[in-house]
Amino acid sequence: MRIYGVVGYKNAGKTGLMERLVAEITGRGFTVSTIKHAHHAFDLDQPGKDSFRHRAAGARQVLLASHARWALLSEVQDQEPTMTQMLARMDPVDLVLVEGYKRDTHPKIEAFRGETGQPMIAPDDPTVRAVATDVVVAIDRPVFDLNDTVAIADFILTEVGLGV
Repeated sequence: MRIYGVVGYKNAGKTGLMERLVAEITGRGFTVSTIKHAHHAFDLDQPGKDSFRHRAAGARQVLLASHARWALLSEVQDQEPTMTQMLARMDPVDLVLVEGYKRDTHPKIEAFRGETGQPMIAPDDPTVRAVATDVVVAIDRPVFDLNDTVAIADFILTEVGLGV
């Protein structure tokens, strides 16, 4: 599977860019899946629901299934799974867009907003192949307007070998 990441610090516009890229790229007929890395504990389940009760009772995995979707909830025992381990669990698609996992070695585009006051990741990370930003930046890689989804999608698709 082809993999491309979107990285950046909090409030840099990563999730909005991911959402727009998924819509743009799937609109072009490609299949896309996403991986989102969370730095905090999260739960898709709700207290009191049967599946929550199964986990609370000690189930290591709980699979929820309906006519519309399914989800497999796995309790992490020792350490956080790697991105490679998570990719191995995914169905094949044309492109997997990854939000986060900024320290992994896959190619990435950095979402950067000047108002956050955070430094750019790109200058110290060669895996960041371009920057999508709302301010003028001087860097030795392509720079895109953060809201120019079409140009960013074109760049990513070309980078992964799906471009025209």
